[in-house]
Amino acid sequence: MEKVLFGDNQFFAVNHLSDEKSRAQSIRFKDDASIIRVLDQAISLGIDTFMCTTHDRIANICDHIRKNPADYNGFKIYPCMPYAHKYANAVTELGIVGTIKQYVPGNIFGTFAKGGLAYLNKDFIKLMQLLIDAEMKMFAGIQTPVIFIQNVLVDMILGLKMYRVFAEFDAYIRKKYNSEPGYITMNMPALLDALNSVGIENPIICSSINKIGFRMSGGKEMYEKYLKEREFRPIAMQVLAAGALRPKEAIEYLGQFPKIESVLFGASSKPHIQETKSLIESCL
Repeated sequence: MEKVLFGDNQFFAVNHLSDEKSRAQSIRFKDDASIIRVLDQAISLGIDTFMCTTHDRIANICDHIRKNPADYNGFKIYPCMPYAHKYANAVTELGIVGTIKQYVPGNIFGTFAKGGLAYLNKDFIKLMQLLIDAEMKMFAGIQTPVIFIQNVLVDMILGLKMYRVFAEFDAYIRKKYNSEPGYITMNMPALLDALNSVGIENPIICSSINKIGFRMSGGKEMYEKYLKEREFRPIAMQVLAAGALRPKEAIEYLGQFPKIESVLFGASSKPHIQETKSLIESCL
């Protein structure tokens, strides 16, 4: 994986520390051109991987990339699914049946006819595959070498101990999309144990890793132990702890863990992108 991954939180008003900053970001990135402008700035600085949710507006960004192939030669996207807010909003507006009709390809209602909810529950893996295919449509023709499950779903599966779902996701992503599966979590130690228990070795795991233990369920000490002793491919996110740490201090902390392959960060200006990229490359 690339050492520097550019994220999308800033584009969709996600700020874990300040509602005021979230509102400002929402206004600034209210149109697609403003997102494309910052992505192009990141590319001009040598960043060629965009890790993003399957937010509806990402489909517009993908359309732009497909229409301008010369400008995005070698550009890669790491999709992260599902985008939970999209489905929650759809259920509010369309109801459960309307949401299924809108987002799930094929005649899923035939499944209900065959045996009702009991049958659907029995075949939940097939439903998962249908949802993956629906989410991946927007990325057609774009390189997606790693495909992630979002933490909202990963940590729910982890809590329910439905580890078989991880194994099925792993197999499907490799076979159908010839990509590597990735997992985003707020509890890296517990997830790594769960993945290993179903035969998934050396997985790609994206989790909060920072000097003050922000959003590191299980504790900073346990994370450090796993980073030093266990076999997996870590991606560090939330390294600034929502702004509580300065970039230099935050990224120097990561430098003591050679196993960290990549750092995921978001920024909205070219100077900040340049500063963070330079720090990551010098410390890791």
